[in-house]
Amino acid sequence: MARIFITGSADGLGHLAAQHLVHQGHRVVLHARNTRRGQDALRKVPDAETVLTADLSNLEEIRRLAIEVNDLGQFDAVIHNAGIYQASSHQLFTVNTLAPYVLTCLINQPGRLIYLSSGMHLHGDPSLTKIQAQRTSYSDTKLHLVILAKAVARQWTGTYSNAVDPGWVPTKMGGRGAPDSLEQGYLTQAWLAVSDENQAHVSGCYFYHQKQERYARVADDIPVQDGLIAYCAQVTGVSFPSG
Repeated sequence: MARIFITGSADGLGHLAAQHLVHQGHRVVLHARNTRRGQDALRKVPDAETVLTADLSNLEEIRRLAIEVNDLGQFDAVIHNAGIYQASSHQLFTVNTLAPYVLTCLINQPGRLIYLSSGMHLHGDPSLTKIQAQRTSYSDTKLHLVILAKAVARQWTGTYSNAVDPGWVPTKMGGRGAPDSLEQGYLTQAWLAVSDENQAHVSGCYFYHQKQERYARVADDIPVQDGLIAYCAQVTGVSFPSG
């Protein structure tokens, strides 16, 4: 039985992954943006261990969330599922990029880390000048998560760190007409969090429907990885710890 923390698990893919993992007998801690959504999340997954609340657009709340996660003890896996799509450049970068970065740095190192990216990352631009000019797009942030997963895999050899493309699935974000499998969208992140299969015991990979998939090769560029990590450390005041 594994213990997993899932950000953004009040609805959508995070909720479905939590529900699936709880049904498998794992211990799951949920996360929601505020108290009301947290209560709703627990009602929908009543066998979850507990729920933590934090607005991931607020750096102070992100830091507080990390402390509260650590206060609960050690986790086997953390799924960085939370994300937003239609928002300002600043909000996109804070929620989609900085929140996973800060939580990765401050939560006690788990055995597995899963970052929810998107096929749209292939159209992303990792340029720091674009971030500094506050022109960050959703695609850019999803590329940042692939880069972050790769950087963590390189520096934390004791942790499996991977990125996942859940596909264009019919969630609130994806819309009812989305063509991909909703089940496959949440199964891959849950599988990476707990599976004993050799295919899941890898690091620095990018998955789609439980198989490794092509990704933007710029994510393998070590100066690009180091540049993003350094910039995130600069703007948050949170340094990336050595593995």
